[in-house]
Amino acid sequence: MLKGIPASPGIAIGRAFLIDTEEPTIPRREISDKELPSEIARFEEALIQTRKEILEIQKKIAEEMSSDHAEIFNAHLLVLEDKMFLEEVISRLRKEKFTVEYILVDVIKKYIKVFSKMDDEYLRERISDIDDVGKRILRNLIGQQRQDLSKLKDKVVVVAYNLSPSDTALMHKENVLGFVTDIGGRTSHTAIMAKSLEIPAVVGLEKVSRWVKNGDYLIVNGNEGIVIINPQEETLSKYEEELLRFKEFTRRLEGLKDLPAETLDGYRVKIAANIESPQEIPSVLAHGAFGIGLYRTEYFYMNRKDLPSEEEQYEAYRRVAIQMAPNPVTIRTLDLGGDKFISQLEIPYEINPFMGWRAIRFCLAKPDIFKTQLKAILRASVDGKLRLMYPLISGIEELHQANAILEEVKKELNEKNIPFDKNLEVGVMIEVPSAAVTSDILAKEVDFFSVGTNDLIQYSLAVDRVNEKIAYLYEPAHPAIIRIIRNIINSAHAEGIWVGMCGEMAGEILFIPVLLGLGLDEFSVSPVSVPEVKQVIRAITLTQAKEIAQECLSLSTSEDILRFLKLKLKEIIPEIII
Repeated sequence: MLKGIPASPGIAIGRAFLIDTEEPTIPRREISDKELPSEIARFEEALIQTRKEILEIQKKIAEEMSSDHAEIFNAHLLVLEDKMFLEEVISRLRKEKFTVEYILVDVIKKYIKVFSKMDDEYLRERISDIDDVGKRILRNLIGQQRQDLSKLKDKVVVVAYNLSPSDTALMHKENVLGFVTDIGGRTSHTAIMAKSLEIPAVVGLEKVSRWVKNGDYLIVNGNEGIVIINPQEETLSKYEEELLRFKEFTRRLEGLKDLPAETLDGYRVKIAANIESPQEIPSVLAHGAFGIGLYRTEYFYMNRKDLPSEEEQYEAYRRVAIQMAPNPVTIRTLDLGGDKFISQLEIPYEINPFMGWRAIRFCLAKPDIFKTQLKAILRASVDGKLRLMYPLISGIEELHQANAILEEVKKELNEKNIPFDKNLEVGVMIEVPSAAVTSDILAKEVDFFSVGTNDLIQYSLAVDRVNEKIAYLYEPAHPAIIRIIRNIINSAHAEGIWVGMCGEMAGEILFIPVLLGLGLDEFSVSPVSVPEVKQVIRAITLTQAKEIAQECLSLSTSEDILRFLKLKLKEIIPEIII
């Protein structure tokens, strides 16, 4: 059994189909001065051919899926046009006098090595874009064709060192039961595509492409990130039963799409969706989310050499607002910073960037960048129901500063007679302990809170989530976390404002009853999790939820709370899979 990263939920059982398990061997052959011009010409021709292929794929994806999905390939075109990358290949070719294939592979390896050492997960996962484009150029140089996953005739589980977004987008759901890869993460483009297509996937398995042979029988558990190779009969039977249960479970959940998130005694809450990019909106709508509770805008700033203009952002936000109208869209202002920057900003290195100059701190220090985004959001607010949310607010002073800039922007728009929603709701993310402790103060000056549990848990329990030695301490069920959430909700309700939660805890079904009982007003989760959260809410009464919350507040350890919550959830929904 191999453990990786669950990239797309679901269970798949089938025969393995390996692609690109072996890299072509590129000999280290020297070239003469006379060969140099032809090597450069070959490289240029390969670049032209690669660009043509990417544009064709982009067009096909736009026609068959959506223009939003097609935009993923802009990142590939940017790699292809990267001046530093192209110049390095050419200059090394001139200097070292080896074949262009050899130089290209070496330069790509160097880029991948640099990106793999970056602390930021988002930047690390851009490795797949660089790798994809590099391999495509190499294949064009050596005249090798990639296996076309759109032409598979049998139902298989695809196994690869890596899959590019173009591989994933061209998969036919009927024949690709699932896929597993050596590398990749939750926010890679490939993972986003897999979720959109709802193909079970596990990534980051490190050596799965070496362990698995063509035709091996595989079980892919995309819910837990597990892959089992050639399972015993007993294990296979167990998973086949689980697959049937999962299909039945999914079928029943589909029936909840248009039903409200209402408890058995008539209490309603909102279930919204978190999105990384507009490409996920079709999935949001398909799964019956009330709106978008967290629209992360960093994606818009990454994979490019420059900052997005006001007009460019306005069009993007406007499109999302229109697609989701009349339902709300909560736009989190830029959470760029730490070590997540576009290169031209020239931000100095920080020892602990995630607790450093990022998010609202960065925006307050760079008001021009911040104002551009605020203008775009305000302008787009007339085309739907947008909300504005500041990330990483640590105290009332930062909120005052952010609101002062927002008022400046409103004034500028008024002076130019540019319309915007005068009643635009403005909220803050509660994700650091200081904001949680002073939530009673903050609540007086905002329209809503959204609890960002990923950071809040990390900072409250002093746990670095990427440190494997102490990862066990990251515990949403810690009594301190339950109490902190209660205090935040109580502070908000005392001032008459609503509270949402957009961290992973909101989508973990085990915690739905306690969060409901504590008074949470909006759950914002990944689009595919919406029906499951709705199912739990529709199976319980508010009275039961309050009793569960009260009991949790009386327990002393995470273990006790988890045991109690599992027991209660099984009582409420006996057939639920936890």
